[in-house]
Amino acid sequence: MPWTDDDATRHTKKAKSGAAKHQWSKVANKVLAESGDEGKAMKIANAAVRDRNTYSPRGEKQMRRMARGK
Repeated sequence: MPWTDDDATRHTKKAKSGAAKHQWSKVANKVLAESGDEGKAMKIANAAVRDRNTYSPRGEKQMRRMARGK
């Protein structure tokens, strides 16, 4: 079942704005689709929201590598 923006507040306190909640659900669902591991998906999504202020395309590539286990 895909996560929604509202699920973000149950999994992290850092997702306070609508944009942060949307980013959390987008990252979590993408990692879940790629890896099939819910724990990993939540962990990476939480990191994405936590590091939101320093988010960059390069950081996204790094998160994808982490999701693949490399």
